[in-house]
Amino acid sequence: MTSDQDATAPSEPEVSDGLKTFGSVLKALRDEAGLTQEEFAPRIRYSTHYVAKIEQGKRFPPGDLPQRSEPVLGPLAAKVLKAAAKSLRRKAGLASWFQQWAGIEEEAITLYAYECRAIPGLLQPEAYIRGLSERRLPPLTPEQIDWQVAARLERQNLLAERPNTAFSFIIEQYLLERDLGGPEVTAAVIDHLLEMGRRINVEIQLMPVHQPEHVGADGQMYLAETQTNEWVGYVEGHESSALLTDPKAVSAMLQRYGKMRSQALSHEASVSLLKQIRGAL
Repeated sequence: MTSDQDATAPSEPEVSDGLKTFGSVLKALRDEAGLTQEEFAPRIRYSTHYVAKIEQGKRFPPGDLPQRSEPVLGPLAAKVLKAAAKSLRRKAGLASWFQQWAGIEEEAITLYAYECRAIPGLLQPEAYIRGLSERRLPPLTPEQIDWQVAARLERQNLLAERPNTAFSFIIEQYLLERDLGGPEVTAAVIDHLLEMGRRINVEIQLMPVHQPEHVGADGQMYLAETQTNEWVGYVEGHESSALLTDPKAVSAMLQRYGKMRSQALSHEASVSLLKQIRGAL
């Protein structure tokens, strides 16, 4: 999720309209039941913040939302939500995959991220986001860049809003040595990583440039543990992404991530190296 590809994907307007419509339907059904978001959310076992995002059309609704809503809103409302969700899935493209992952990410109790392409989106300072966006091809307009920056910065609130979620990040050291955007941007990245790494629920590890036993040849990956203790994987490529739920595939990703945690520098050693790189700029 270094690129938040949904922000500029060609199918985004259609998906966004569908999401807004679904959100309006959910809000109308909730209002009809005489429930506020604060009253409705715990009854369907989601956070108020997450429900608000769905109603605003900013999050793809999870597949079990109609089922969870039925005891609260009634069977007719559940049927309406189910039909609306099917319509969304028919329209779903690249952006919908990201919306689904964003929803899973927001509700996760554990989140793992390995990045070998760019600093993880949840850890990017504004200068770095702009540096990436300004180098996108095809080029983005200034308005698109501003939108992408705002969207990603909003997502980063997750680190503060989910203090009971355990975040683990493994980042390739060479991403800092690439010096994308110049020394000032790299310094801002390192300062931000050091600041985020001081949170008790955030662990940041650098994968050293020289690691002959590296098992991350398959590329970047993200893993999330849901509130029902199920694991889901997510990967991105060139203008493509995939949500992985097959237990065998997710198990393989967990094995690789676990091995990479042992191969990367410890959190403390990573902090030391970050300060060393910062001092050499």
